[in-house]
Amino acid sequence: MTSDVQPLLSKVEHVHHLIGKKWVNLIIHVLLEEPKRFSELHAIIPEISKRMLNERLKELEECGLISRAVIPDRPVRTEYSLTGKGRELGEALGFVEQWAMKWL
Repeated sequence: MTSDVQPLLSKVEHVHHLIGKKWVNLIIHVLLEEPKRFSELHAIIPEISKRMLNERLKELEECGLISRAVIPDRPVRTEYSLTGKGRELGEALGFVEQWAMKWL
């Protein structure tokens, strides 16, 4: 394997590791519609524990796929939305969803 291919494989492996984590694809899919608060995400995906949802949101934020905004209304609320990078990944995952609907 040439040294030119190694960085590409590393990046591909990294993204497969990330999107292979349970709940990541579903969180991205839900956020494609519009920004959501934590409680809204949990209501839409009730099978995920609050601890796991919080963990996945932090991971996605650290990767630059989602942004977290604190809205200083009363009461203060936190809203999550996809970044441009996250939206592009969500659109790419949409092709996988289409494939799944057709073939599975």
